[in-house]
Amino acid sequence: MAVSRRDVVTADGVLDVYLQAPENPGPAPVVILFPDAYGVRDTILGMAERLSRSGYLVVVPNVFYRSGPATTGPLEINFRDPAQRARLGEVVGQAPPAAVMADLGVLLDALAAEPGALPGPVGAIGYCIGGRFAFTAATALPERIAAAASIHGGGLATDDPSSPYLQAGQIQGAVYVAAAHEDSHHTEADHARLVAALDEAKVDYEAEVLPAMHGFAVPDFPVYDEAASQRHWDRALALFARTLPAPASAG
Repeated sequence: MAVSRRDVVTADGVLDVYLQAPENPGPAPVVILFPDAYGVRDTILGMAERLSRSGYLVVVPNVFYRSGPATTGPLEINFRDPAQRARLGEVVGQAPPAAVMADLGVLLDALAAEPGALPGPVGAIGYCIGGRFAFTAATALPERIAAAASIHGGGLATDDPSSPYLQAGQIQGAVYVAAAHEDSHHTEADHARLVAALDEAKVDYEAEVLPAMHGFAVPDFPVYDEAASQRHWDRALALFARTLPAPASAG
């Protein structure tokens, strides 16, 4: 089915949101998909479509709307391009986690009026910086996030006092973390801190480090790894299947 757009008014402007509905009719459980720093584009919408095939209404917010409109086509991604790296730094700098969480609260309120959305807690999944947003959502909006999947997410458990692992005790839902091997954005020390915090908080979680590079799950990234990507799909879908309600049309 075609992607549909919604505009949600926030405290800072208008958040453009892209909805991918499942093929089956009737209200469906909601999964919020947070994109990487390159933002909403054909690749991300394709990933949303793939997720929707499992019966979810997938909602992709342009969390970087403060930096401009979403990209509507493909991108040629080159991690080594200085201009791209500078742009990414600018975009991420204008999307601090606290502001993104405020936007998410407004978005979830707006989804209450969406006919295709089942009411109640939702799932969240995110990639790279979006992985941090998904994990942070579980700490910041614990009663509204039934499950969160962070895929090669960065900044989850650093020395920064705002690092979201410090709020692991707030998490009420289930969590899946798929980290990348030798990732400067999520080091071995970071991973150990994260696991220790989740254990101490008695969170329902699975955390693993896959033998692939940061960005392994996103098909238009030059480091895309099909095997690692399939692993994240398998585990994330299993997470949502056991934590989110079944679609209304399910037998």
